[in-house]
Amino acid sequence: MCVRISGGTRRGGRGGGAGAHSRAARRQGARLCVHDERAAELAATGALPPGIAAHRLVRRRWVVRDTSAGPAGRLFWEQPFPFHSYHWGLLWSGLREATPASVVYRQGVTVTGVAVTADRAEVRLADGAAERYDLAVGADGYRSVVRETVCHTSRPEYAGYVCWRGNFDARRLEETGEADWPRDAVTTVCFEGGSCVVYRIPGPAGPRVNWVLYAMPPQSGRLRLDSPTSFPPGQVTAELAAALTELLERCFPPYWARVISLTDAEHTFVQPIYDLESAHTTAGRLLLAGDAAVVARPHTTSGAAKALQDASAFESAWHRSDSWDELLDAYRAARGSAGRELVALARRLGRAQVEQTPAWAVMDAGAAQAWWRKQLADAADIGGHAMSAPKPLRG
Repeated sequence: MCVRISGGTRRGGRGGGAGAHSRAARRQGARLCVHDERAAELAATGALPPGIAAHRLVRRRWVVRDTSAGPAGRLFWEQPFPFHSYHWGLLWSGLREATPASVVYRQGVTVTGVAVTADRAEVRLADGAAERYDLAVGADGYRSVVRETVCHTSRPEYAGYVCWRGNFDARRLEETGEADWPRDAVTTVCFEGGSCVVYRIPGPAGPRVNWVLYAMPPQSGRLRLDSPTSFPPGQVTAELAAALTELLERCFPPYWARVISLTDAEHTFVQPIYDLESAHTTAGRLLLAGDAAVVARPHTTSGAAKALQDASAFESAWHRSDSWDELLDAYRAARGSAGRELVALARRLGRAQVEQTPAWAVMDAGAAQAWWRKQLADAADIGGHAMSAPKPLRG
């Protein structure tokens, strides 16, 4: 029997407790994007079920504040962007509905720790109970309790900056006369010391506008960000809210500042950015997946694909293996290098778009293309690595 411990559910498993931040993300409509090629691969494996609402994106437009170019700023580059955007809650619901009825799903159970015995994984619950399984998969996010046992020395490392995030009903664009914006486009607003991406996502009651703004946080000394934390909707400090307002007024083209300002406070939250490479992804009968194993900065637009690829790799390893040890070895071989490469790419993109931004104001399309290729280095694109289609789960 296999138990999956999760801070929010992706696929399969038994047991787990949904983390507060994951529940907030489902309610508030946090966004994610999946590259079209990764989506096709994942659909072929069954990891991405059909019928989940998605919004098609085709191009990415890079703009910078320029008073001579008008309120929307100066467009200095447009690049292909073959992605679909998703609403976190709708994707979660679609994956949950696709979970076989034979799977025992226990939401709301808090796992406080795990341990390894001779041939079992022991899962310890908040009520004092201890349950034993053949294998425990820790898909419990960047604050993973399973990782504490698998490799306690691997911890999220603060990157030095944060992202403000928010979303709002897209009908507000029409109501306020701010709808002059291609529906198939992601817009990246560039400024010294940061950048912000804005695009549409599906929502339970119609399309929504989602944005993610990366910049350095206020340097007052009152924020403690070295240990993994976040500021969920309704808990953004006055200092962080004021910093956002100041950034919009000082750095953004007026049109895009007005767009971001359409977001209600209860739909705005802040996430410090972290890196994480786990030294080990397995130990005994424990296995790490998703952000419990690897956290790459969001600039790679690969988090959802990475987690679903982990699930596909696990299925493929299960199909090919005759023992638990073989399964764990096959999973490590399939996913080890991909995570390290994603973290390295995300760090390069973070430096280039936040920590060491170029002179956006004088950049043109040719310079932007050269700058982008330099950041990609050996990577073909953002969106995650391709993986060979695994065989279907036996049985």
